Amino acid sequence: MGRRIWLIATAGVFALLVGVLVFFHPLDAKPKEESGDPAARKAGPFDGERAVAFVSTICELGPRVSGSEAMTKQQELVQKHFEKNGATVTFQKFDGKQPSQAKAVPMANLIASWHPDRKTRVIICGHYDTRPIADQEPNVRDWTKPFASANDGASSVAFLMELSQHIKDLKTEAGVDFVLFDGEEWIHDRNRDKFFLGSDHFAAEYKKAGPPKHKAAINLDLFAGKGATYPVEENSRLLAGPLCEDLWKVAADVGVKNFVWEQGPNVLDDHLALNRAGIPAVDIIDFDYPHWHRLSDTPDKISAESMANVAKVLMAWLEKVK
Repeated sequence: MGRRIWLIATAGVFALLVGVLVFFHPLDAKPKEESGDPAARKAGPFDGERAVAFVSTICELGPRVSGSEAMTKQQELVQKHFEKNGATVTFQKFDGKQPSQAKAVPMANLIASWHPDRKTRVIICGHYDTRPIADQEPNVRDWTKPFASANDGASSVAFLMELSQHIKDLKTEAGVDFVLFDGEEWIHDRNRDKFFLGSDHFAAEYKKAGPPKHKAAINLDLFAGKGATYPVEENSRLLAGPLCEDLWKVAADVGVKNFVWEQGPNVLDDHLALNRAGIPAVDIIDFDYPHWHRLSDTPDKISAESMANVAKVLMAWLEKVK
């Protein structure tokens, strides 16, 4: 995730974008316990263990920084996988430029679509690039060491890779689009550089194309750690309240208690650009992941159970969308 932020302002809906902001990072968070029940690591046909294996495969490519060789390899891997499972894959190419960098970098949002003929459509999305610097390491000398970003990027890609194998069998009336955003993490100077390059570009192009054609969007970020819980991210509640209510009700109906109906912090993330483009979008995020932007964000921190919990909710929700 590019930026985890608490908003210290309470007046007005739009104050959330201009309020007093402070960075939040739970350095002292303790590891959470996992269930010992193997059944908890599956959601029907969705296999959480296989999703975790996909995380390892992606991390073995190395840091997937925008414009890097590892990013190109990831794009090829994911495109082939989605197409094998019946998707039409396109790349939305653009140049990403930051004030701190002399040159722009070629970037591309990846879009995988199922059921292109259906008028009712939904988006499930996340970013698939990794940050060039591990800027939450206490020792600045460690910032430039390569780090895997297993939960902060790879988990979203791996989740969608596993989910893609079951889209054709879901009893859903909606067309489904997976969107992987580039340039969310391409930050070299936190004081000067712009966050969310990929989702901002996607939103701008989307608005040019005319009225919104998607009923809803679900953004996944930092969601796959062990013992992850998901209170309601406050910007999501303010900007897409009915979708939050629907999604968290589905979670209650299918017995996933990790979706907690209580207010969480305000977070700036890729879902904001989608809301600006007219798509109600919510962020599913675990605010207490202790390895954020640290070298310790490695595949062994990823939970098959957390993957399966989110899959159980999203698959049930997809079958409800009309």
